[in-house]
Amino acid sequence: MVPGKNKNIELTVQKESSRLLNFIKKRIPDEEDAKDILQDVFYQFVIGYEEIKVLDNVASWLFKVARNKIIDRSRKKKPEPLSNKQITMNGDDSEGPLFLEDILPALTRDPVDELMRSVIWDEIEGALEELPEEQKEVFVLHEFEDKNFKEISAMTGESVNTLLSRKRYAVLYLRECLQELYNQLKF
Repeated sequence: MVPGKNKNIELTVQKESSRLLNFIKKRIPDEEDAKDILQDVFYQFVIGYEEIKVLDNVASWLFKVARNKIIDRSRKKKPEPLSNKQITMNGDDSEGPLFLEDILPALTRDPVDELMRSVIWDEIEGALEELPEEQKEVFVLHEFEDKNFKEISAMTGESVNTLLSRKRYAVLYLRECLQELYNQLKF
């Protein structure tokens, strides 16, 4: 490898390793499995570096690959629904958390399930793009990059209360955007 390329890869690995491992560990409880996934993600990063380095946000690419690896690992271990939880998006519990696993189809290789997951993620990504930048940033950092509000506050210079408020507005907006899709998906 070229020395400059090596250095860029090393810096990215150093910068993103702990965040990425924390993200994976929240979804894969086994420490060794989580480390295996992390290694797979960075392996893909190294072998595809030439194409990846032109992306605007390499960190987003790494987290997306990690999410895909987690899904692949889950498919191999158990092809059942992610959760039996019920989601309530109307009424008294509308302030409760919205869990994506509540609306995602079973982790199977069934083409219908794969299409449904793709549609759901497209809707989520589209809704995120419509959010004001401050709300989107807090939501992505907290939900997808597993940053706590104190860490986000240190990064942005905003108070924790301001960040909590932005996250709340983001969640409410996402619920509203995803309500129609949820209604179409429930049986």
